[in-house]
Amino acid sequence: MNELILQYLPFLIPLLVVQLGLMTVALIHILRHKKYRVGNRALWIAVVVLLNVVGPVLYFAIGRGDE
Repeated sequence: MNELILQYLPFLIPLLVVQLGLMTVALIHILRHKKYRVGNRALWIAVVVLLNVVGPVLYFAIGRGDE
């Protein structure tokens, strides 16, 4: 089992860094801005936190309001 984890570790670490980076940037943007194209602040925080990599991408694609 440990060999399997060590085998995939070089793939998992960059994926984790990208996930945390996207989530952090999206949450900062959500908390600083009040206008969204769809939904409200609570909805987008839940989407970003619960949907991991897909949530921040959805927020930046369809949720972020015009500035």
